[in-house]
Amino acid sequence: MELFKKILFSLIFVVGFSQLGNAQFQSWVGQSFEEEATDAHSIYRQALKAQDWEVAFENWQKAYDFAPVADGKRDYHFIDGVKLYVHKFQKETDPEKKKEYIAMINKLYDEAVQAYETKAIKPSACGDNDDCYKKKIGYVYNRKGYDMFYSLRAKYSENLAVYDKALEMAGNDIEYTIFDPLSAIVVYQFQKGKLTKEQAVEYHQKMSDIAAYNLENNKTLGAYYDQAWKAAVVKFGPIETEIFDCDYFKPKYKQMYDDDPNDMDQLKNLVALLKKRNCDPNDPLLVDLDTKWKAYAAKVNAERQAEFEANNPSFLAKKAYDAGDFDGAVEKYDEAIEQETDVDKKASYLFSKASIQFRKLKQYSKARATAYEAAKAKPNYGRPYMLIGDMYGASARNCGDDWNQRLAIIAAIDKYRYAKSIDAEVAEEANQRISKYNASLPDKTEGHMRSVKKGDKQKVGCWIGETVSVRFK
Repeated sequence: MELFKKILFSLIFVVGFSQLGNAQFQSWVGQSFEEEATDAHSIYRQALKAQDWEVAFENWQKAYDFAPVADGKRDYHFIDGVKLYVHKFQKETDPEKKKEYIAMINKLYDEAVQAYETKAIKPSACGDNDDCYKKKIGYVYNRKGYDMFYSLRAKYSENLAVYDKALEMAGNDIEYTIFDPLSAIVVYQFQKGKLTKEQAVEYHQKMSDIAAYNLENNKTLGAYYDQAWKAAVVKFGPIETEIFDCDYFKPKYKQMYDDDPNDMDQLKNLVALLKKRNCDPNDPLLVDLDTKWKAYAAKVNAERQAEFEANNPSFLAKKAYDAGDFDGAVEKYDEAIEQETDVDKKASYLFSKASIQFRKLKQYSKARATAYEAAKAKPNYGRPYMLIGDMYGASARNCGDDWNQRLAIIAAIDKYRYAKSIDAEVAEEANQRISKYNASLPDKTEGHMRSVKKGDKQKVGCWIGETVSVRFK
């Protein structure tokens, strides 16, 4: 018996609470105050349009107090009330008052949701269609989320929870105004470590699906959804490389290529981006773009190399030398010498040519003539004289008898001495050569036998043909 009483009491309580909940959402239809309520409604609606906030609020309060759900078919008294309190909030400077206004805004939104849930508001378009009521509730949550973000500066975690309800209830029919604030919240929360990569991607996908659905099916507003979504995608830019894999970027990169396939700088950049996004090396798009880039790069490099070589025969001279084509190297140095206007470079090319003629081709006379050209092209350039000294020293054994061979050594030493006298950079090297060859100077006894004294002039035989002042060991 006691248990039965408890159950009966519970049923009475639930029924009574439900009736009380519906009772607070009365309409003006058939009520004694209907005319007064409709008058207040008309006055505040017109004042609200004219932004006459004081008149609007005074008459809204009357209309809302009389009939929260107006004629029972619309949510104006809740949503318009929010507008009025948001205005008050924005103008208010007292923190405590602002808190009161936020509480009232939340109350009005909650009442609008409850009125749809209990069907205290029955829009003509909905009839008994539960999905229609869900969409209306989603609309209310979306408006609440919008105000929380732009006007009330609510905590992002609380704002996101409201948007979650909006997405849950409205689905693809949610207003496109959600894209901008929701994307901003998701990006911020992810950057602060309050959303995982998977959660951020899920929000992105939901919005993408909504935009695609409306672009295809919503003839009136589809373009607005598309435009709003494109702006939201830009907001995801700072985190897109952290949350998305290769497949996300491929369509965008492919479109960029298709839009201008002849932009090779962009092609190079796209290949680098695909690799940076960890695309599989065998991915067809990456392989295709990489192949095209490499083919283009090879062609351009070949053209640039050909142009460089045509304008830089000295490079080809070095290349021919390295390949053992010494005659070809001399030929290219001749081209370089002919084109060059810089004194130092021209002297350097002449010296290199002389060195090849001497050391590789054994063309001593030609090598000496070229060395003198190098010395003439650049004053105080000692290295050509060092080279001539080396020529004399190297060919001394082929200059007749022992006496003439030693005269050739004197000629070599003379060149070394002259080289260091005009160019300090070769002084150390010249001294080493002189020290080495001093032991090969003529013997005084040999000079006596030839009636030649120190300082006498003697002509060197063979190809050298120079006149030297004799000195002995």
